[in-house]
Amino acid sequence: MKVKDITFIALGVALFVVLSMCLRVPVFENYYLCLGYIVMTVYIWCFKWYEGAIIGFFGVILYCLIGGLGFNGMPGWSVGNIVIGLITGISLKYIKRVKNKTLQVMLTACAAIAGTFVGIELIKSLIDSFVVGQPFTVRFVKNMTSFIADAFVIVASLPICVLLENSAKKIRYE
Repeated sequence: MKVKDITFIALGVALFVVLSMCLRVPVFENYYLCLGYIVMTVYIWCFKWYEGAIIGFFGVILYCLIGGLGFNGMPGWSVGNIVIGLITGISLKYIKRVKNKTLQVMLTACAAIAGTFVGIELIKSLIDSFVVGQPFTVRFVKNMTSFIADAFVIVASLPICVLLENSAKKIRYE
């Protein structure tokens, strides 16, 4: 990896944290939409899946540390973001072969929802159950709001990805 690539990923991590902290949109109880997922999704769509996963992983860690959340939820959420990036990104590799952009977005939305389900509902719930000491089913139900909100942000950001794709690649690679 080149210095330029690392810098570009670091910029993505910073944007993830800024969007997550500064634009807090409340949805359920005390849960806010994590708008940092917009950055993660743009990187997965426009560049490489692992860059989006890295941004999600480190973005959550910094968000939790800077935002005063501490260790609460961080391990499960950060590892869950790697899984979201992996599933969405690997699926996108095959989805991008479809020529119709609308169909690409729809298929990617399905892959993103599946990836978010596995990453948040299964992986995060499993890790949280060990960290917090609650049964998996309790954490699964508790993380349902996170899954819905995070999947919503990822799917809602797909049109942004389509609009930014050419410009982002031009800025990054030229």
